[in-house]
Amino acid sequence: MQRLARLAGYATLLVTPAALLGRSIAVPTDSSVAVLGLGGGVALAGGVAAAVEYDDALTGSKTPTAEYTDATSVAVVAAAAAVTSLLSVDAGLGPVVASALVGAVTGVGVPDVDTAAYCGSFVGMASPAVFPAVEFVLLAGALAGLAFVAAKETFAGLGGKLGTLALFGCVTTGLLPGVAFGPGAPPQWGNLAFTVPVAVGSAVLTIALSERLDLGPVLASSLVGLAAGLVAPVAFPDVGDLVATVAFCSSFVGMSTTERVESAGGAGLAGALCGVVFVAVAPAFGGAGGKLGTVAFVACLSVFGAGELRNALVPHAP
Repeated sequence: MQRLARLAGYATLLVTPAALLGRSIAVPTDSSVAVLGLGGGVALAGGVAAAVEYDDALTGSKTPTAEYTDATSVAVVAAAAAVTSLLSVDAGLGPVVASALVGAVTGVGVPDVDTAAYCGSFVGMASPAVFPAVEFVLLAGALAGLAFVAAKETFAGLGGKLGTLALFGCVTTGLLPGVAFGPGAPPQWGNLAFTVPVAVGSAVLTIALSERLDLGPVLASSLVGLAAGLVAPVAFPDVGDLVATVAFCSSFVGMSTTERVESAGGAGLAGALCGVVFVAVAPAFGGAGGKLGTVAFVACLSVFGAGELRNALVPHAP
């Protein structure tokens, strides 16, 4: 049973990003060819990473860091999804600040469950146009929680994993009647002029806060998200919300461990790719929670896979 659960978690973390990229390619736009080319490169590198991870995923050789029960994990993910949705919509904080606030509070107050709570907060970022009632949010949170439990030993230390699990919960819930994702917008490639540098800076800053200041990945990402969500709309009235969203998205890249992203340069590279993928997948799953994390996961998975491929092809000096 445990082996089957681990296989399900492994599959979830591969199928969900593939669905995001596939949906982006399937939506006809003037830049579909460019998105297809990007998707092909990502698929190659991601395939290498998936192959590297396969044995560990099935054997469960990585020791899970969570000290709480699986049932508690599911409950925390679902509860955090509902709380974040209420903060975002009813309290008017918006999705970035609401999610980051939940992450910061749990990271400081209840660090034993901060990872599960942060995962749930990404579900709660879903637009009310997608989930018109909190019951849908709770269901998506519960499904994400089940995926969180199944995937706890898979792709450990890769940034964006939590958001990918959240998107799985949202997309699965999206199969129900009364739920519909927005059409999104065609890729605005001109935005790369600021999405890439913002994403690079956010990824490097987050990993520095997490590793060098020993804040841990959840608190580091949350603080970057709070700063971006509160400051960017004031500093950049025209594009502030977009800047904050990109910064929060790439902060998930910075949640990677040094075993996965070995240096600030690696984090910067993954951040740059994150900024590109962010623009490319604009047409897919509009309003879904967890989409930002999935973008970061695609970037981290690609950079990690490319590094593994390089190591396999280039002989190392003795």
